[in-house]
Amino acid sequence: MAPRLVLGPLLRHVDATSATVWVETDAPAEVEVLGHTDRTFEVAGHHYAVVRVEGLEPGTVTRYAVALDGASVWPEPDDPYPAPAIHTVQPGEQLRVVWGSCRVSRPHEDPYDLDPEEDDDAFGVDAIQALAEGLRSGAAEDLPHLLLWLGDQVYADDIPPAVQERIEERDIDRRGAPEDQVYDYEEYTWLYYDAWSTPAVRWLLSTVASAMVFDDHDVHDDWNTSRSWRADIQQEPWWHERIVGALASYWVYQHLGNLSPSAVDDDPLHARIRAQEGDVLPLLRETAARADVHPESIRWSYVRDLCGTRIVVVDSRAARDLGSDDGRPRRMVDREEWAWVREQAAGDHDHLFLATSVPVFVGHGMHWFEAASEALAAGAWGSLVARLTEVARRAVDLEHWPAFGRSFDEMAELLDDVASGRTGRPPGSVVLLSGDVHHAYVDRVGFRAPGARHSLVLQAVCSPYRNPLPPGQRRMIGALHTRTSWALGRALGRAAGVPDPPVGWRRELGPWFDNQLAWLELDGRRGRLRFQRSAPGPLLEDLGEVSLTD
Repeated sequence: MAPRLVLGPLLRHVDATSATVWVETDAPAEVEVLGHTDRTFEVAGHHYAVVRVEGLEPGTVTRYAVALDGASVWPEPDDPYPAPAIHTVQPGEQLRVVWGSCRVSRPHEDPYDLDPEEDDDAFGVDAIQALAEGLRSGAAEDLPHLLLWLGDQVYADDIPPAVQERIEERDIDRRGAPEDQVYDYEEYTWLYYDAWSTPAVRWLLSTVASAMVFDDHDVHDDWNTSRSWRADIQQEPWWHERIVGALASYWVYQHLGNLSPSAVDDDPLHARIRAQEGDVLPLLRETAARADVHPESIRWSYVRDLCGTRIVVVDSRAARDLGSDDGRPRRMVDREEWAWVREQAAGDHDHLFLATSVPVFVGHGMHWFEAASEALAAGAWGSLVARLTEVARRAVDLEHWPAFGRSFDEMAELLDDVASGRTGRPPGSVVLLSGDVHHAYVDRVGFRAPGARHSLVLQAVCSPYRNPLPPGQRRMIGALHTRTSWALGRALGRAAGVPDPPVGWRRELGPWFDNQLAWLELDGRRGRLRFQRSAPGPLLEDLGEVSLTD
């Protein structure tokens, strides 16, 4: 029987003259795209390839097809969407990047697409679905150059109905894993298929380059919040299989496509996989288990360069250092990883975007509560308060950059250094991109030290693509942005010994609580940032925008 295409093609890394195309097939095959080929590798009976397409012309649009063992399999003859295309970049071209985070996979019909305030089963209109439908009839030259996914591409602990049914039919010992969550690598493959196989999303991923990074729900809610959380979760008999399946599948479905062709060449795991015959799941399991215990053994962070603009995507989940009993401080990003981030941020860039799944700057009241939670959980007011604080910070997700004080200060220092020109020519703008919090907003960042700032510094947060907050949580977030919350949080933080933050920030746009996405539209050192929400149709409606030209 001829091999079939299971999932993809996904257009992943694109630069001026090359691209990579990811596919999953149901059997071993030689995969061909535009005359370039790659042989699949096997993981647990699934087969994958990343085809490198080279020799493209800068600033061009090239339609492509996928063939398996010489037989064309994509696009299908009756496909209502345009043929997939590769749009290479070139210097001087206006750039468009779409980004956001947090997308649960659910059907796109009643009751799932209704207003979540009117139906308990509703998740509203999927912003990614609306984006795809809005772009399908336009010119390929007008498509975004990049779609940036900043976490929770799949929800391992909030699974769609189709995956739930397959789990219920599966006859294995899941070692007590919750029935409404995935357990191992095989079940993760079902999650990715459900999330990426609908016609509109499949077309979008085939023709717009993508970059991704995980957040907690790709693995488990509160993943790596604290040492106490890790100690508790490791007592669960099913946890080892979950974390191994999560990281192994992430490497296959998300991380490998994040890398440039040269980075793929330099990746030692990829080289070992290509040299091995047969199923490489044992090798991936070994790598994933080691990465969980020794985060420094693998780098999930990476860089995307787009004609003078640099995007540094920072792993702010797996690379955490959760501290030690002998006083080693907690860090959002461990020392080695942070040194790499600083190195990538330096240099001459038209714009610098630092993408991290969780926000650096939150509402002022929330900032102080998070900073205080770190001090109190570490024992500032004794062991009883420490235990109660640990319960509270897991319950209300006090785990963003302010809850990792050392790393918050290091990020503030990095922003100051880049914006003031200490690391190279100041960019036109320095923007933090993040998601996670299920609402969108923009903050302007200011520095306390005297001297002129040469770059505009913003934080832009955008989530969810599809997973809106219920009304009660929206009201709670609104309350945490009030002056009363600020005053109470600051009083608590100071009583716990927390110093004032080294930078200031104020709200420029938002908050918005819709299903939404954001656009970066760049023209040299000028640009703008704009937000859109999804609406029935599906379509996208404008929410607001801010200039990236200071």
